[in-house]
Amino acid sequence: MKILVIGSGGREHAIVRKLKESPLVEALYCAPGNGGISRDAECLPVNAMDKEGMLALAKEKQVDLVFVAPDDPLAAGMVDFIEAAGIPCFGPNAAAAQIEASKVFSKNLMKKYRIPTAGYEVFADPAAALEYIRAQGKYPAVIKADGLALGKGVIIAQNEEEAKAALHSIMEDKIFGESGAHVVVEEFLTGPEVSVLAFTDGKTLKPMVSSMDHKRAYDGDKGPNTGGMGTISPNPFYTDEVAQQCMETIFLPTVQAMSAEGRPFKGCLYFGLMLTPEGPKVIEYNSRFGDPETQVVLPRLKTDFAQIVQAVAQERLAEVDIQWDERACACVVMASGGYPGSYPKGIEIHGLDANGQAEGVTVYHAGTKLEDGKFLTNGGRVLGVTALGDTLEQALSRAYAGVEAISFEGAMYRKDIGRTHRK
Repeated sequence: MKILVIGSGGREHAIVRKLKESPLVEALYCAPGNGGISRDAECLPVNAMDKEGMLALAKEKQVDLVFVAPDDPLAAGMVDFIEAAGIPCFGPNAAAAQIEASKVFSKNLMKKYRIPTAGYEVFADPAAALEYIRAQGKYPAVIKADGLALGKGVIIAQNEEEAKAALHSIMEDKIFGESGAHVVVEEFLTGPEVSVLAFTDGKTLKPMVSSMDHKRAYDGDKGPNTGGMGTISPNPFYTDEVAQQCMETIFLPTVQAMSAEGRPFKGCLYFGLMLTPEGPKVIEYNSRFGDPETQVVLPRLKTDFAQIVQAVAQERLAEVDIQWDERACACVVMASGGYPGSYPKGIEIHGLDANGQAEGVTVYHAGTKLEDGKFLTNGGRVLGVTALGDTLEQALSRAYAGVEAISFEGAMYRKDIGRTHRK
């Protein structure tokens, strides 16, 4: 198979490296890709949102499958456009991608099909939203922009003043653009968070191993929300018993609900869960592999990834037996100084070999470019330094040893990945 992967981050690098292991794959392309990905696939300068450009590229390279990894092109109908030309895709069509692209859609879906989630209301008017929050009289209050916002469209308000400011910035200042035309105001849930990715072809659903993301920028879960500063797998709170409960009350009902709505979901469905005292509840859905969860989940996959991807596209996932490595995996994100705010680019990265790797670890490139044989920073999250281990401790110590060996000016990373939520 010849496969084209769309995207340019650490998740895409993890996808490319896993596909590269498959004997079924004869050629790998990535558009637009990044410096590190260019060592594992042929990178081509087509913007991830450019449908015509991607289709032309897919035809030119005579690819057998297009793997659409990021949320924006999925929501914009990239899969619909490419499949209409007769080229199979991995990823949901625009109608199914609404499960992530619209918080209002996903919350209403859960309410209709009785899938456990936080209590909520939807508002188009900031004054009405504030009135509702006042009447509830409960803090913290969770305020979410309806649409896609780079994983950052959620503000947790500790009091009325913060709620008012959040509604103003999302709905009036439009800090997330048109994503903020509507907001969801929901109750604040407590408990350990779990991320579970699942393969689904619209009929069959096969969950992947669990993981735990660390969203805050600084140690001790302090500082602003980010796209994710590190991950571990498995999640220590996700027991077999919880997994069974999630399968029965959340995973299968979600796939069945989407089919019942005439939006069968094919691809990777991401469940962001909170294990509350009343049982597991959905915080959010994503319509794709998570970043940086993918960086700890795919290294544990033993079954041929290309075979699974093809089975999903052909709606015969039920035929594939998916096996997982028992070992733990840890990923520590090295970010540019200033992230998630403004940060410099073009800083040379030291400690990587010619393939952008470091000894004893796998380095997934998120925001890098390759110039004159040197890897330079080119994004907020720069690298995901990842390691497997017989125990979580071993995986973490290997990953951190890898981080110590790599440097670039202003590099920042959390020193407590996997240590803040001990069971």
